Formats: sequence, C-alpha cells, structure tokens
Amino acid sequence: MKNTFDNSRPIYVQIREIIEDQIVNNQLKEGEQAPSTNQLVNFYKVNHITVSKGVNQLIDEGILFKKRGVGTFVAEGARERLLEKRKKAFLHEHLTALLTEAEKLGITTEELIYLIKTMKGRDQ
Repeated sequence: MKNTFDNSRPIYVQIREIIEDQIVNNQLKEGEQAPSTNQLVNFYKVNHITVSKGVNQLIDEGILFKKRGVGTFVAEGARERLLEKRKKAFLHEHLTALLTEAEKLGITTEELIYLIKTMKGRDQ
C-alpha cells in the first residue's frame, strides 16, 4: 500500500480507490475482511472521518458490507461490479477522447487498431 496522496483529489476518494484496486487485483477477495477503519487511519495517518467516508461509499454501493462487531468484508460480486464500472469509465474518459483525436488527425480505424496492437506488444 502506498501512503502518499495526490493533492488534487480528496483523500477519501483515493482511499476508496486503493481498496477498489485491492479488490480488482485480487488482493482482497470476496468474503475476506477488509482493513478496518482504524488500521487505515493508523497506516495513512489521516482523520477517521476521511477514511470512514471512503469506506462508507463502498458499503453504500454494495462493494463492502459490515458484520456488526466483526468488521467490514468484501461483498460477493464486488470485483465484477468494479470491473464493469471501471470499463465504463475507461470508455467514457479515455476511448472517447482517443477516437475524437484520431478523427481530427485522420487516423483510420485500421491504423488505430494497428497502433494499439503495436503499443500493447511492446509491453510484453
């Protein structure tokens, strides 16, 4: 876990995203206990209310759930819901802009597919 935050975004959002990342990357699996609010407060050295706000948003969305007196756990289907949410966000935030810019530059669909495959192949 990282313990430095980007000053351009609220800390509770970043804590929420860290937990989401752990679920998406299978570091936290369905049914497993998530780090407690106190653990997160101590690790990140931030206010309890800040941590609670991020965690409570995940609870409200059904990604996490509380067992009274026991802790907070990853809900069944949480990973799939997060993946679907992130795919939609990716399409909206990145792909739309990419396609718009490609059109401005006169890049054809075929050229774009070739460029994507070439770039992806370089990472392997």
